[in-house]
Amino acid sequence: MTRTARLYALVEELRAAAPRPRTVAALARRFEVSDRTLQRDLQALMQAGVPVRAIPGRGGGWAIDPETTLPPIHLTAGEASALTAVLAAADATTPYAGEARTAAQKITAAMTGAVSAAVRELAARIVTLPSDGDPATRTAVEQAISGNLVLRLSYTDAAGHASERVVEPAGLLTAGGRWYLIAWCRTRRAGRGFRLDRILAAAPTGEPARPRDLTELLRGSAAAGAVPPAAFAP
Repeated sequence: MTRTARLYALVEELRAAAPRPRTVAALARRFEVSDRTLQRDLQALMQAGVPVRAIPGRGGGWAIDPETTLPPIHLTAGEASALTAVLAAADATTPYAGEARTAAQKITAAMTGAVSAAVRELAARIVTLPSDGDPATRTAVEQAISGNLVLRLSYTDAAGHASERVVEPAGLLTAGGRWYLIAWCRTRRAGRGFRLDRILAAAPTGEPARPRDLTELLRGSAAAGAVPPAAFAP
């Protein structure tokens, strides 16, 4: 078994046992390696961002949170390269850019041999100019969308007019290299699009938002013909 295959299998072994911990000795016997090798594998998983943790004391060992991990996904070299390229290009104005960066790091860390070299070489060929996006604002928008929370915005429109808005997020739209928050605006009592780089400040209120249909909010607008990314289209 290659090390990459063992790392995948180790994650699944911990997922199957969760929430009970497994000792290093038991895991080493399971994968027929030394305790030292198994310990290095666990440290590698931690460095890659996999939520494994050591539980001290009697009855302790190593455990993983099964709710925050995915089963192994087997990618071809081409798929791994494509994902790395797309994820590596995410900048501060891209929604969920932080998660994109750590995902790219995990994909790169999981590759071995010639595939690993090709993926790393491709990643080294991708550069981005620093943007002026505010990480705190982006994070607030991400949290509001993921948690379906009402969001309070300070926004400047194309004419430079500033306003305060309370919105119920429906989703995100990307067009022409720009990202837009599509939401029901309580202030205007209508669906509106807010360009992310024009949001001066954003704060989730903690209030659950009424579920809004993205397609319905886009109906009659210039973005009425928007479609899901090909990878997620039914």
